[in-house]
Amino acid sequence: MNIKRYQPHLIVLPEDRANERIANGFIDNLNVNERAIQVDRPAGGWGKVVKKFKEVYVDEMRKFTRSMIVLLIDFDRREDRFSYVHNHIPDDIKARVFILGVQSNPEMLRRVTNKSFEGIGEALAEDCANNRNELWGHDLLEHNRSELDRMILSVKPFLFVAI
Repeated sequence: MNIKRYQPHLIVLPEDRANERIANGFIDNLNVNERAIQVDRPAGGWGKVVKKFKEVYVDEMRKFTRSMIVLLIDFDRREDRFSYVHNHIPDDIKARVFILGVQSNPEMLRRVTNKSFEGIGEALAEDCANNRNELWGHDLLEHNRSELDRMILSVKPFLFVAI
């Protein structure tokens, strides 16, 4: 789906195929306005997410000021991963960039929840749309809470539709 660059929209830059499938499941939720979100191709690693963000999306976000982006990475149980990525975001666009991901990796979350990647994405969208914290409150996702709260305030008005 092509998004309208001059309208509020959200781009998801996933680290790998598993994260891409989660993002696609999120979009498949009936509450999500699929015209306001776009999932990019997997970058091929969390470091490549940072690189692609800096090389492609920083200038694009400066040009399209209603653009927001989720850097969807695996934290691989590294406490310093969030701050490393956060430090690579220019101050002038920091409010429109969100860093989310599984504390370990999506495969672990799939195993412990017994959901497909797409099913995980749909459940996360359902939580967002209905102000719930069921799956987002899982041990492997709860570290996202402050970033998620910040993102929901920005994207909820255009990303979720009433059904």
